[in-house]
Amino acid sequence: MERPKLEVGDVFRRYGETYRQQHAGSLSRAQLRVMSAIERCRTPALGGHVEQCDQCQFQRIAYNSCRDRHCPKCQCLARAQWIEDRQAELLDTEYFHVVFTLPEEIAALSYQNKEVMYGILFRATSETLRTIAADPKHLGAEIGFFTVLHSWGQNLRFHPHLHCVVPGGGLSPDGTRWIPCRPGFFLPVRVLSCLFRRLFLELLEKAFADGQLQFFSALEHLRENLAFRRYLAPLGNRDWVVYAKKPFAGPQQVLDYVGRYTHRVAIANNRLLDIENRQVHFRYKDYRDGGQQKTMTLSADEFIRRFLLHVLPDGFHRIRYYGFLGNRYRQEKLQQCRQLLGMIRETTPDQSTPRDYRDRYQALTGSSLWECPVCHQGRMMVIRVIDPFASRPTLIDTS
Repeated sequence: MERPKLEVGDVFRRYGETYRQQHAGSLSRAQLRVMSAIERCRTPALGGHVEQCDQCQFQRIAYNSCRDRHCPKCQCLARAQWIEDRQAELLDTEYFHVVFTLPEEIAALSYQNKEVMYGILFRATSETLRTIAADPKHLGAEIGFFTVLHSWGQNLRFHPHLHCVVPGGGLSPDGTRWIPCRPGFFLPVRVLSCLFRRLFLELLEKAFADGQLQFFSALEHLRENLAFRRYLAPLGNRDWVVYAKKPFAGPQQVLDYVGRYTHRVAIANNRLLDIENRQVHFRYKDYRDGGQQKTMTLSADEFIRRFLLHVLPDGFHRIRYYGFLGNRYRQEKLQQCRQLLGMIRETTPDQSTPRDYRDRYQALTGSSLWECPVCHQGRMMVIRVIDPFASRPTLIDTS
């Protein structure tokens, strides 16, 4: 696949230093670290190596990756490994994709309290799904699912929401039966929305009472108890957006589709169209206009600001597992589900990890980094190591 000509790293390398100087007092250490990582990714600053074909003698330079989870260039191998790990967990049943979204007023609070608010979002969502699914009026079963946090929309604005992927059924309370959903229908979204709203607001009020929330700038007045309650009051009567997407065609489509979500960052490099005169032009999908592809132009400063809105708190897990997919009893519960579904589990493949990253990449993606791109016969061998910050070689940034 042809690599993008423009990168988020190009924006940071051209305009990042000026942005840092202008916003020195408001940038967190995590945001500064992400900027630095993306600027340096696959450049001489991180070092690398020179490879040569053992047949035609073609040479190329490969610079080291930053491996930061916010970097658009460093997600391919992690995504492929995640898909490989989940392959053995697929069940022979229908799968559903449910999305839980926060109102704009809650999103404003979330940006100033990411770790607390994201934690509440995960907890309220998981309790909502498990509670409604366990209710005999709806499904009456223990379900299993995983959730993926996204905090952006197509225009890079702050828009926290959770993508949940759920098998279409669950274990009966006594564990002796698999209870399937009705074909094409998981759970009533209106019921999910009402319980989600209630649980989220209860957890939010408790966090406020426990002094876990911080308020700055335009939200500073919410430190007062009465002001905070007035702010939340209208949200208790409003519909919160929970929607179920069209069911997946089959278990395999789940991984093909969801793999695009799990390790996605705020914007992919292939959406960038131009960077010039301190402006960034990029493609976006306008869902309010039938999903039409459009072009947006932002100043470089605004582009960087929006990108940095989505930096996660240190150590925060944005993919989480619940119910019978929860980490503690996952293998035991999955085996139980397979037996009840009449599935014959295939022999577990060799799980040994190839030593060289190129072998691992080929095993996961099917593409070879060993093969010479010129003669397609030879093998690319490392002939020299480039130390970090060494003199810039003739070839630059091979990403």
